[in-house]
Amino acid sequence: MRPLHAIPVRRATLLLATLAAIYCGGTGEAYGQRRTAHYFQSADLPPGTVGQAQLLRGGPLPGYFQPVEVRCPQGCLISAAVGPKYTEPQSDKLLAGMLVGSVYRLKISKIPLNETDEVYPTIEVINRLHPPPGQEARFPIPIEITEEELRLAIRGQFVTRVIYLEDPQRPFPLREDPQNQRVFEVHPADDPLRVADELGRPMAILRMGSRVPDEAHDPTQLGFGYGSPPLKLLATPVDLPRDAGLETDSSPPGTRAAVRYPRLPLIMQPGAPMQTRRPQGAAR
Repeated sequence: MRPLHAIPVRRATLLLATLAAIYCGGTGEAYGQRRTAHYFQSADLPPGTVGQAQLLRGGPLPGYFQPVEVRCPQGCLISAAVGPKYTEPQSDKLLAGMLVGSVYRLKISKIPLNETDEVYPTIEVINRLHPPPGQEARFPIPIEITEEELRLAIRGQFVTRVIYLEDPQRPFPLREDPQNQRVFEVHPADDPLRVADELGRPMAILRMGSRVPDEAHDPTQLGFGYGSPPLKLLATPVDLPRDAGLETDSSPPGTRAAVRYPRLPLIMQPGAPMQTRRPQGAAR
């Protein structure tokens, strides 16, 4: 399994009233040209709605801690809400296992050029990956928060990001930059969750604005932290080659190595005999 390169779809809005006016004003698209598909979910639903709906589908989703790697600009400190407190701040990056369907509150401080401000984004995990057993931490969902997005949140704007797994049948025809996550901007009237669903498989939703905790009305901060669901802090795994251990010979010393048998053709030609002869050197 290759490292995950998830791509976010981002939308920034000024105010809720502005967003509502854009929705009501129309986009200039003719009614007969609109898509006929009806989506029951959108990124504008309350945090947790999409993830909980995913759990109703069944499968290996409930109770799974999906690794998520949140990266911030250099110099920032990032921590996650655990009960009424936050974890020990970490520099630039946080790697943690998050339950699918839950909402996690983060705290970002020491923002470059805005050291006195703090931003509290949320992450909603709505899907999971299926890595090799024991290698889950090597394949997290990458979420990169940029300085631009932090400045937008500090100024009172609301940023919505939907991180999706790219469709391997329709890859973007440009080489990936490991240092910078590619971002698609969508119109405020468009639903980033719907756009991400058309481009691949949505994995997580990041929401970030200027809201800060209100200790006077929520001293425990459980409401602000969406109940502070369980969190598993993970250590950065050792970087191994992609093909490590895949071609090693596991035969005991002194025994003949296993022989790779040739595969039969997927489509047999009419009248062609089936191959039954053992390859040369194969054990009888």
